[in-house]
Amino acid sequence: MTDPPPTPDPAPAAAAPDPSPTPDRSPDPTPAAAPAPDRALDPSPAAARAPDPTPAAPSPSPLPAPRPPSRGELLAYWFVRALVAGTCKVLWRIRIVHPERVPATGACVLAPSHRSFLDTPFLACVTRRRIRFMGKAELWKYGWSAKFLSALGGFPVDRGGPDRAAMRAALAALEGGEPLGMFPEGTRRSGPVVEDLLDGVAYVAARRAVPIVPIGIGGSERILARGRKLPRLSRVIVIVGEPIHPPARPPGASVRRGDVAALTEQLRAAVQRLFDEAEASALAP
Repeated sequence: MTDPPPTPDPAPAAAAPDPSPTPDRSPDPTPAAAPAPDRALDPSPAAARAPDPTPAAPSPSPLPAPRPPSRGELLAYWFVRALVAGTCKVLWRIRIVHPERVPATGACVLAPSHRSFLDTPFLACVTRRRIRFMGKAELWKYGWSAKFLSALGGFPVDRGGPDRAAMRAALAALEGGEPLGMFPEGTRRSGPVVEDLLDGVAYVAARRAVPIVPIGIGGSERILARGRKLPRLSRVIVIVGEPIHPPARPPGASVRRGDVAALTEQLRAAVQRLFDEAEASALAP
């Protein structure tokens, strides 16, 4: 599983003077716009990707208070992750290169390439830490699935339009010191080129001043490409890159669109290099 920060609404037209005193109006806590979610873990951008030196207005909306995972949620995640990791080792001989580059503590954004539906379980193998991720809201339709997916670190996103709640949940996860998985390409792609990255990864990382960990997943398209129903038994290589740190900002300063664009391009180059290396290793005889 891009977007520049919301822009403020235009000021209302001046009204005729009123002799009666009126209470001061506080700023509207609702952001004017939010990134639109895509199919994968990553929210889609709502504005152009071109660099813009104009600083974006900070969102005054309060984030939900971060809640640490309960012991039951952690046990559920570790149990499911153990099953996933074991399956990946047996069926696809998964090999993780440089897993130590994932921070052992603190928040970060994991940003892998995306060529297959199986990239999500492959991503879970890079760290034993619980990874937070977005999932389509339909998966939370039933009570049992909602509880299960939430215990595994997921939270719902409405793919039909801008979902402010999902973006706030992503920011709150980082505020709580947890890893957040987001596919910067936004949806499953095909072929060797990593391009058209969305700005959401760079934006949330810059907003929360946390590192982005680029990741290349090689061999997953050969195993289960878009349109294929049954996976092949083949090798998959996951290479973790060096963390990319967003530019420092003075306290209280807003995220600049130009910084988001530059960070997105830096991420694209890193993911492309890692993907090329992972793909060559996975498909080597």
